[in-house]
Amino acid sequence: MTRFIARSADGERTVFLSKPLAAVQPAAFLAEAEFSRYLLGPWILPVVEVATPGPEAWAAHTYVPALPLPAVLALHGGPLPERTVRALAVALAETLAVLHGQNVTHAGLSPAAVLIAADGPRLSCFGAVRAAAPDGVPRHEAPGLDAGSLPPEQAAGGRPRPLGDVYALGATLAYAATGYTAPEQDELPPFLRSLVGRSLSKDPARRPSIAEMMRALADDPALPSPTGFGPVTRAEALLGPGWLPPGVIAAIAHQSASVLAAEVTAAT
Repeated sequence: MTRFIARSADGERTVFLSKPLAAVQPAAFLAEAEFSRYLLGPWILPVVEVATPGPEAWAAHTYVPALPLPAVLALHGGPLPERTVRALAVALAETLAVLHGQNVTHAGLSPAAVLIAADGPRLSCFGAVRAAAPDGVPRHEAPGLDAGSLPPEQAAGGRPRPLGDVYALGATLAYAATGYTAPEQDELPPFLRSLVGRSLSKDPARRPSIAEMMRALADDPALPSPTGFGPVTRAEALLGPGWLPPGVIAAIAHQSASVLAAEVTAAT
């Protein structure tokens, strides 16, 4: 999938615009994009408009100033701090828990699918695995899929299921913490070592549940419990001031200012 920041000709509307790669069937891309318009979840990047069926496929998403996770690591100069990774982990796990509660598998989580905004992550690329190739067709070399975060059963052509999202989440957190989706066990920070190791098991039955991952990752006595008018989720408690390194915040602010200042030239 290719992603752009786009603005309407009158300058009144700014969106993230995503388009499928040439090898992806437009109809499959549009079907996943259309379905994702109705998803619930605290950290989903919502689709607000989808192209009509035809050769030109695209989906427009709500724009928030944000950077893909790989760009964030590049800006930071390497793996992210534990506080950042823990907050990211809990927010993504909460989102997957909501999707799985709707009997929906995301089937597209990877480092590039995670956009980092100042107030928290946004999860995109819903259904990328399903759009890349139909079930039963090997996806080992399917275009647009990150081999490092693709669950082995899905790479072999299996139907995406929730425990595949657990594998992809483990790979994405490993990337955030080390710069690699499949690091050696001793390269992972202690708070992720056991959890990510189990998440990346080739046997889905050996992977932890999303609920177990949330409990383990948010189990910090320093975190406040949600009360009164305070945070209502563990992720919100973790995503307070200082959750992102200052350089990343500055880059997100620069993107926001650049987009606001950009001039739109109407096509003639």
